[in-house]
Amino acid sequence: MPFNYCMFQAPNTVQVQITIDEIKPNVWRRLVLPSYWTLKQLHLSIQAAFSWWNYHLHEFQIGGLRFGDVELLTDGDCNDGSRVFDFREVSLRDFQVGSSFRYLYDFGDGWRHTIMIEAFATDDKVLKFGRCLEGARARPPEDVGGTSGYERFLEIIADESDPEHEETLRWCGGHFDPEWFDLEIVNKDLRTALRANSKRRLYQPKAPVVKAPLT
Repeated sequence: MPFNYCMFQAPNTVQVQITIDEIKPNVWRRLVLPSYWTLKQLHLSIQAAFSWWNYHLHEFQIGGLRFGDVELLTDGDCNDGSRVFDFREVSLRDFQVGSSFRYLYDFGDGWRHTIMIEAFATDDKVLKFGRCLEGARARPPEDVGGTSGYERFLEIIADESDPEHEETLRWCGGHFDPEWFDLEIVNKDLRTALRANSKRRLYQPKAPVVKAPLT
């Protein structure tokens, strides 16, 4: 029997599920990431996987402690007196299978995400970027006003008689489908998640129009 060295290698990938709290049905993504990546790289992967714009404050909340960009979170009005630990000093392999913790994005709208460590594995190829296996539904628009604002937003765009309907549609780019999820687009965004000049699309892409065949 040939010697299989991979059986004795340390796991180099981690599978995580990320779900946005307080939205039903769930908005979620299942990702495979390099296990040596830090919480900073996880932050960038979450931003890419949900197509968040990455211009709001953010932090991880683990065991009652805060982890994030220390300089940003202890500057001026952002400093609430609690200690912030550097999210570059915690790697994903520091966690155990079954561990869960929170990621907060946009302290105003308060988008809380629950992160579950599902599995570690050994991949023959060293991952250079994250990969999305599956997911469901679109994340809310940026600056929509949190969960209550999102509920009102959905009511407005679903009701053409609402006096705010047209203006709200223009505000969100002319189109929004809460059920939208495109695995190919998510993985394209994940491939550039760590690039310094990476830009997220401002609005949800429209589904291509399928023309009926000529008869």
